[in-house]
Amino acid sequence: MKKNQNQFIWAGVILAVLIGFIWLARPASQSTPASPVLGKNGALTAQENNYDFGSISMAAGKVSKTFAIKNTGSDPLAVNQLYTSCMCTEATLKIGSRAAGPFGMPGHGFAQRISETIRPNEEAAVEVVFDPAAHGPAGVGRIERAVYLENSASEALQLKFSATVTP
Repeated sequence: MKKNQNQFIWAGVILAVLIGFIWLARPASQSTPASPVLGKNGALTAQENNYDFGSISMAAGKVSKTFAIKNTGSDPLAVNQLYTSCMCTEATLKIGSRAAGPFGMPGHGFAQRISETIRPNEEAAVEVVFDPAAHGPAGVGRIERAVYLENSASEALQLKFSATVTP
């Protein structure tokens, strides 16, 4: 009788621990913070959408490029997401003295949220940093990567760059 009672107690403890793990692993609530109403008449544009670094060496380390962007519309734009096409690339959004990021490829590391607003005719910058050594010795040759800015009014702005990686 006592053996059965001990087994029931242990089964209850194990069940309680499992329920605790399931409760802790559940997704966080998706509450959205209140934000100002943003119009649909914004347009995010870039002075330059493509950039070629040319030939770059893994041994020389990281390279960067700053893309100038602007809201050419009549309403403020909310930048909802900023992400890259590969884990070897990071991007930071700079609006005036504010900086958000760096942001990387979805699924690699902790996903940061972004909640930045670009006012009408306001200029901003996206600093892109590429690490040619991130893929190791197999990462030599021609590469093409992209950075995506999703916003409240228009389709995502895509900023692309390319390079030829040498050892």
